[in-house]
Amino acid sequence: MTVIDANRMHEIEARYPEYFHRSFRQRFGGLMIVIATLLYALYAVWFFDLPKLFAEAHWERVGIYLSQWVSYDVQPEFRIQDDGTIAVRYPRFSPLGDNPHPDWVVNNPDGSITVAVSGATRVVTVSKSETIVTAHGVSVPVDVSSGAPKVVGPVPAWMTVYDDNVLADLGFAGDVSISVDRVKIRKRFLGWANFVFDTQSSFFDKPVGEVISLIVSGPRIKPDQSNLSLAFDDIWNNSEWQHGDVWTKLFQTIVMAFLGTLLGALAAFPLAFMAARNITPNRLLNQILKRFFDFLRSVDMLIWALFLTRAFGPGPLAGSGAIFLTETGTLGKLYSEGLENIDNKPREGIQSTGAQTVLVHRYGIMPQIVPVIVSQTLYQWESNVRGATIIGAVGAGGIGLKLWEAMRTNANWENVAYMVILILIVVFLFDAASNTLRHRLMGGRTH
Repeated sequence: MTVIDANRMHEIEARYPEYFHRSFRQRFGGLMIVIATLLYALYAVWFFDLPKLFAEAHWERVGIYLSQWVSYDVQPEFRIQDDGTIAVRYPRFSPLGDNPHPDWVVNNPDGSITVAVSGATRVVTVSKSETIVTAHGVSVPVDVSSGAPKVVGPVPAWMTVYDDNVLADLGFAGDVSISVDRVKIRKRFLGWANFVFDTQSSFFDKPVGEVISLIVSGPRIKPDQSNLSLAFDDIWNNSEWQHGDVWTKLFQTIVMAFLGTLLGALAAFPLAFMAARNITPNRLLNQILKRFFDFLRSVDMLIWALFLTRAFGPGPLAGSGAIFLTETGTLGKLYSEGLENIDNKPREGIQSTGAQTVLVHRYGIMPQIVPVIVSQTLYQWESNVRGATIIGAVGAGGIGLKLWEAMRTNANWENVAYMVILILIVVFLFDAASNTLRHRLMGGRTH
C-alpha cells in the first residue's frame, strides 16, 4: 500500500485542480436539474389544473368509444298496442336488413316476446303488463300497467329509474329502456356489420360459400352484368362503409403528400444554393432567403391549408399547396445548412482546374450533399403522409375530411376505426418504403 505524504498531496492538487476544487455547478448541477424539473412539474400541475381536469373527465366515454370501434348494435323496439299485442320494429337502416327475423327474438305462446341480449345470462321478456330483465344473476320485473313504469322490489345498481322510463345497463352486451308503451333494446355484436356487402346488395346475408359459387359458376343475377363485376360494384359502392369513397380519399391523401413534397423539394433545391453563405457570397441574398424559409415554415401547414381553402375552395389542391409551402421552407433550411457544412477541399480542388461553376457544383458539392437531400426529403415525404390527413380535416381534401365527418356524427365509430387502420397501414408502408429507399440510395443496408 502506497502512502502519499502531505507535500505530495499538495503537488497533486496543484497539478490537477479540476478534480480537487470542483465548481458549484459541477458539485450541485445534477441536483439543481432535478429540483428544477420537479418545480416545473408542480407548476404544470397548477397551471393546467390537472386535479380538476382528471376529476371532471368523462372516463366512461373511453370504454364506450373503444367498444363502438370494434362492435355494432341492433336496436329493436317493442311497442305495446292498445289491444295488448306487441309489435316489433327495427330502425330504417338496421344492419339486419329491411325485413329482419333474428333468432334471438322469440315469440312466446302467451303473446310475450323473449329477447336474448347476451345468451342466457342477459334476457329481456316483454309482455303487455310487465317487462322482466334478467342480468347479473337476478330477474327484475318492471310493471308497465300503470301510468309510469315501476320496478317491483329492490332496484339493483345496474338499473336507473326516471320519471317516465327505466334504464337497465347490461354492460357491453347492451341496454334496455322501458317505458309504459314501449321497450327499446340495444343489443351489441362484436365485429363490423355488412363490411363486404350492404343490405341492398344481391349478395347480402348469403354464406361465403354460396357467394363464391355465384361469382365463379352461378347464373347471372343481372343479365347484363357478370356476378364478379356485380360483387365488385356492391363492395365498392357499399352504402354503409363507402369503400370506394374512402379509398379514393386515401389515394388523394397520398397524392397530396407526394406532390407537395416533390414541388417543395424542387423549389427548395436551387434556393438553398443561393441561401448558403459558402456557395453564394452575398450576405443580403443569404439573409433574405433564410428569413423567407423561416416565414414559410413558421406558419403551420394547417394554417396554410386554411388560407388556401379560402382562396381555392375545399379540395386536394389546397392540401398540396399547403404542403408545398411548408416543405419549401423546411427543406430549404435543411438543404442550405447541409451545403454550409460541406468540406470545401473537393470543391476548391475542382475550381483550381478551371472548371465551370456547374461542374464544380456537380463534382465538388453534390456527392457530399446528396445523402442529406435524400434522407431529409424522404423523411419529410413520410411525415407529410400523416400531415396530409390532419389538414384534410379543415377542408383540404383527402381521407382527413372523411375521418372528421365520421367523427362529427358521434355514432359511426366503427367507420372511424376502419379509416384509422387504413391510415396506419399506409404510414407503416411508407415508413418501410422510405427506409428502404434511403438505405439503397445512400449505399447502406436495410435492417
